[in-house]
Amino acid sequence: MADWSQTWTFFDGEWREGNVPLWGARTHAIWLGSSVWDGARIFEGTAPDLDLHCARVNASAKTMFLKPTVSAEEWIGLTREGMKKFDAGTTLYVRPMYWAERAGPMALPGDPESTRFALTLYDAPMRKPDGFSITLSPFKRPTIECAPVDAKAGCLYPNNARAMFEAKSRGFDNCLVCDMLGNVAELANSNVFMGKDGVVFTPVPNGTFLNGITRQRVIKLLRSAGVSVVETVLRHADFEGADEIFATGNASKVLPITRIGERALQPGPLYRQARELYWAFAHGS
Repeated sequence: MADWSQTWTFFDGEWREGNVPLWGARTHAIWLGSSVWDGARIFEGTAPDLDLHCARVNASAKTMFLKPTVSAEEWIGLTREGMKKFDAGTTLYVRPMYWAERAGPMALPGDPESTRFALTLYDAPMRKPDGFSITLSPFKRPTIECAPVDAKAGCLYPNNARAMFEAKSRGFDNCLVCDMLGNVAELANSNVFMGKDGVVFTPVPNGTFLNGITRQRVIKLLRSAGVSVVETVLRHADFEGADEIFATGNASKVLPITRIGERALQPGPLYRQARELYWAFAHGS
């Protein structure tokens, strides 16, 4: 039995403690992949962009032909309820989910009318900003014609997982994943930025990766502070020649990258500014 951290889940109209079983052997989501989810963070008394994460899970549900039955406001209210079950100051991961319970008449598409939901909050400390290493992955991000990349769908993550497993097998923590044309799309689990000559560059959203909420927030904050941020086509060689590289994502928000391939990097001034701006925004939101 896994040693789960403190966890509370709202499911079937009530709060339940622990890793609550949600699915059966015939549940469509476990069999045929019809699940969507989102992730928000509660840390240091803040819940930045919680409303955007709650709205996005509903948008993802519609993309996957599910029927979202919980409004963004209701998700937020449930999250506030769940927070009270933890000690003040606990760093939480917030994960709303939808899935199809039953198959439709042709089996493969889930029945939208069978859509169910759960909200899970659990104790999950954020990673310290001590940096991590990256390499180039041989795996690629699919296009929208091949996968539902315009949703935060569970079925997308096995591809990201195999990219990370492969990178770890070569001694790296994470990896740059390219689109089918060889342009850098993102890291295996987060969005990526690089700094060069005082300018921040990041891959332009091209329909092959999720335009992250934290990514969008960091871009707005940097631009508001007068930093030039360019969304453009980038290749691996651009990152190899960068002055600095950093990542954004919900799990730990803004983190430095301290090695690409065999080249060591230092957390740079643009990364530090992005992190400081984000923390100031979070505490003011």
